[in-house]
Amino acid sequence: MTAIIDYDAGNIKSVEKALLMLGEEACITRDREKILAAERVILPGVGAFGSAMEKLCAFGLKDVILEVIARGVPFLGICLGLQLLFESSQESPGVKGLGVLPGEILRLPREGGIRVPHIGWNSLAFPAPGRLFAGIKEGTFVYFVHSYYLRAGREDIVTATTQYGSVIHASVESGNVFACQFHPEKSSGAGLGILKNFVEIKRA
Repeated sequence: MTAIIDYDAGNIKSVEKALLMLGEEACITRDREKILAAERVILPGVGAFGSAMEKLCAFGLKDVILEVIARGVPFLGICLGLQLLFESSQESPGVKGLGVLPGEILRLPREGGIRVPHIGWNSLAFPAPGRLFAGIKEGTFVYFVHSYYLRAGREDIVTATTQYGSVIHASVESGNVFACQFHPEKSSGAGLGILKNFVEIKRA
């Protein structure tokens, strides 16, 4: 069973729907025991970094997330869920992220006619092998909706990049922690393939 963390962020039901299409049992919850008992956990979401961290703390979910990760349970952050795994964001100065991975979240540059937010399909490059992308061809297009992007503090955790005004670290992997800036649940067959790869990953 996959637990989808509910912290009043948007885009949660679409993740559940995608998992159900794969035949995966999914549960949207903020219940500590259900999350800790899950075989894998997903932190999805769209919204603002600061308010999201406030809600994670208010619902007691910050400590649950850190415990899940410490136990070696496969964990996937999607979009805002990716950003929250890092240390800070220019969107919310002074607000600390979960700090699971090193790096910062930066505002997309507006130079050169770049439109912000970035909404649409971009192709992926794979600078390093990633378990999420087994069987996925380099150059595959996936769907993005975001105004901020990741600059990881360690290049060795970056498994996918894309280009939109600058190089965007589009996916990372470190041990049992995975994250995507794009939305696999909205990325057609390729996105379902990425989610399928995630649900097949076993606990460390």
